[in-house]
Amino acid sequence: MDTTVTTGTEDSVWGGGNRPLGASYGKLMMWFFIVSDALTFSGFLVSYGFSRFKFIETWPIADEVFTHVPFFHGNYPMYYVAFMTFILIMSSVTMVLAVDAGHKMKQNSVIIYMFLTIIGGAIFVGSQAWEWATFIKGDYGAVETKGGRILQFVNAETGERAALADFATTLPEERVKHLKSEGIWFEQEGYKTSFSLNEVVEGFKATPNILIRTETITEEGEKTLLNREESLAKLLDGTQVVEGANLIHNEYGSRLFADFFFFITGFHGFHVFSGVVINIIIFFNVILGTYERRGHYEMVEKVGLYWHFVDLVWVFVFTFFYLV
Repeated sequence: MDTTVTTGTEDSVWGGGNRPLGASYGKLMMWFFIVSDALTFSGFLVSYGFSRFKFIETWPIADEVFTHVPFFHGNYPMYYVAFMTFILIMSSVTMVLAVDAGHKMKQNSVIIYMFLTIIGGAIFVGSQAWEWATFIKGDYGAVETKGGRILQFVNAETGERAALADFATTLPEERVKHLKSEGIWFEQEGYKTSFSLNEVVEGFKATPNILIRTETITEEGEKTLLNREESLAKLLDGTQVVEGANLIHNEYGSRLFADFFFFITGFHGFHVFSGVVINIIIFFNVILGTYERRGHYEMVEKVGLYWHFVDLVWVFVFTFFYLV
C-alpha cells in the first residue's frame, strides 16, 4: 500500500526539520534551558516544603521576620517583599511590550521598554541585597539554648517583641573570643555580639515586664509565651547570644529557615542579576541597530522568555516562602 505524504500547513508544523513548530534553534535551546532550570527550582522548593512541614512547630513566621521597609522604622510585615514582587511583575510587562515592539520593528519603542525592564530588574536585585543585609544584621537579638533552640524576648505590657538593648545590662567584663595562651593566633577578633549572655541574664532579672517566648507554635499559630517563672528557668539553659541570621545561627528560629532563605533567594537573585546583565547587552545592541540590520528582533524575544521564567519562579518563591 502506498503511503501518501501530506505537505499541508498542519502537517508541516509537526513535521520536525530544522524549525519544528516554527521555532528557531535559539528559541528551542532557551526552552530546553528553562525546562531544566524549572526542575532545579522545583527540587529546591520541594526540599523547602519537606523541611518546613517536618519542623512545622518551630518554623519562623514570615510576618514576624520580614517586617522592614527602607528608611522607615516600625512593623510593616511583608510590605517591602510585596513591593519587590510588584516591581518584578511590572518588569515582565515591559518586556512583553519590548518583544511586541520588536515584532513591529519599532526600534525606539524597544529601547524604551528594554530600559524600563532593566531598571525594574536592578531595583529588585538591589532590594534583595538590602533584604539580605537586614536579615543578616537582625534588630532584636535572642538567646540560643543547649539544644539549639531560640529564645526570644517580649514586652509583657505591649505584647511586642523586645530587643536585647531594651533591657540588657552592661557589666564590667571583658569578652575574649581567642586567647594567645590557647595557641590561637589572630590579628583581630571576629564576630562579637552587642551583649554577653551574662549581661542579658542580669538585665532580664532586673526587668520584670520582659518575658520569653519559645520557637514552638501553638494551635492558634502563635509562638508559646512563657510566664515570668518559666522564663527565668528557661533562660538558665542559654549558651550564647544570637544577633541576626547566618548559616549557623538564626535569631528568628530554625537555622534551616535561614539556610533555605539564603540558598533559594540567592539562587533566584543570581538569575535576576544575570538577566539584567543580558538585558543590558541586548539593550545596547538595539541602540546600535544590530537587530534592525538583521531584519528581526528574535534575540529580544529569547531573552524575554528567560525574563518571564525568572518572574514566574519568583511568584512561586514568594507564595511558598513568604505567604504560605
